[in-house]
Amino acid sequence: MPITTCIFDAYGTLFDVSAAARRAASEPGHSQLADHWQTLARDWRRKQLEYSWLRAITGDHCDFWKVTQDGLDWALEAAGLTDPALRDRLLALYWELEAFPEVPLILKALKDRGKTCAILSNGSPEMLKAAVDSAGLDDLIEDSLSVETVRIFKPDARVYNMVGQRFGCAKSEVLFVSSNGWDAASAAAYGFTTAWVNRAGEPVDRLPGRPHRILKDLKDIPELAA
Repeated sequence: MPITTCIFDAYGTLFDVSAAARRAASEPGHSQLADHWQTLARDWRRKQLEYSWLRAITGDHCDFWKVTQDGLDWALEAAGLTDPALRDRLLALYWELEAFPEVPLILKALKDRGKTCAILSNGSPEMLKAAVDSAGLDDLIEDSLSVETVRIFKPDARVYNMVGQRFGCAKSEVLFVSSNGWDAASAAAYGFTTAWVNRAGEPVDRLPGRPHRILKDLKDIPELAA
């Protein structure tokens, strides 16, 4: 069955999660971040994901903005950074993350070929709307599906179920794209065709599912969908 629906993870896949720390480090008054921003960005993202998994396991759900703040607080403490103004600025910048350079072109190419393009993300509806609007992608994204509908984070199957429920498509019609190896693997085990955008060149996760394709960026997605 041909691919009709292209579903993208948001953070790290369409939107550069390192952009907030990178931008803050270049701004006046944040010189203390200049030598730490890459480590901070990495720790922030790692704890954000870890907290989402732990909350899914324990059933103690909160929205993604809460785990985003908690992850940042851990990363700031680990880096020895205590300035409240820096924390506020980093959180503000997270609402206007940059899209990766190829994103508008690949989404337009998919749309021109008649594919439905949507987001499936841990992000809250408000966070996703802000990111899409800030990146100017609102005309290219059909919908942004948030885990807040089912109140559990990925990779729970109830999250992936949302795609078929929203678009009325079979699993075999979906190309699911994520920069998270565990997400692409879990979606593959669920039944989607998956592409892992492995920007960092990491090893494949040892999980029951395995991504069908491993890419360096999103540029080949239109050809895969075709």
